[in-house]
Amino acid sequence: MPFRAVILGYRRGTNTQYPRQVILKVEGVSLKVARGLAGRRVVYRDRYGNVYRGRILRTHGARNPLLIARFDRPLPGQAIGGLAEITD
Repeated sequence: MPFRAVILGYRRGTNTQYPRQVILKVEGVSLKVARGLAGRRVVYRDRYGNVYRGRILRTHGARNPLLIARFDRPLPGQAIGGLAEITD
């Protein structure tokens, strides 16, 4: 069953931004289910037909079902706010 996730933004530090790693918010799942999604594949398709593939690394935060995903290619800034699909 594929899940849908919203791309919230890049993973960032105080002086560094990681454009290959993004924070995802999975809608309608608990923290326990979100933890079980680690290792799954994630796909983002933009409006031009480009496909960006990646993997979910781990959860982000202690209370919210947020995930960190690493993509093979850096995501464009227009991807922020877009929908990604999490598959097996």
